Amino acid sequence: MDFCNNCEGTEQLENGEQRMCGRYYINDETAKEIEKLIRQIDDALLASCKERDVYPSAKAPVILAGSEQSDQLTAGEFTWGFPSYSNKGVIFNARSETALEKKTFRESVKQRRCIIPATGFYEWSEQKDKYFFRAPDRHVLLFAGFYRHYEDGDRFVILTTQANPSTSSVHPRMPLILSPQEVQTWLFDDNATDFLLHKRPAPLEKELKGQLSLFDS
Repeated sequence: MDFCNNCEGTEQLENGEQRMCGRYYINDETAKEIEKLIRQIDDALLASCKERDVYPSAKAPVILAGSEQSDQLTAGEFTWGFPSYSNKGVIFNARSETALEKKTFRESVKQRRCIIPATGFYEWSEQKDKYFFRAPDRHVLLFAGFYRHYEDGDRFVILTTQANPSTSSVHPRMPLILSPQEVQTWLFDDNATDFLLHKRPAPLEKELKGQLSLFDS
């Protein structure tokens, strides 16, 4: 997601491809979307959706598969990013096109998929212009991701894909965004995983937010 000078992690990329940093935005609309998808949800989790930017290593709400028998959804507050190989920062993005080929991600993508709701996300251009991307209809974005259990708790990674025309002028990658109709399929249908990993997200609305400064974190 957005470019910055002091990010704590990098996307797991192929040789020579541009790296990404990450930041997305949640607010009351994010909480409302979680409530739509989940019948019973803890008030403390909804409270965690207070208006804020989410950075790698921060905790954020995620949507998970509950009971396979009833196709019920549940939610939790997980940490964004797997520990990196060098123990410096975290790995918080993974390429959707190759995630099933990577030993670090393969098992989690196959068995522990999740949805990360967000009102929008940020991206920096090469000219250091800061852009905010959101759905044209203002609906909450649903990022495809996966998670893993660690000693310090559950951690998630957001999948990215090739940018569509609405975002490619700013950055060559974007989050893998699912539609509300694809949520159940992503979480429960193992046979559809590979297909959804290669889907093209719908166009987004772009808003210029300013330029990177020495005080922008």
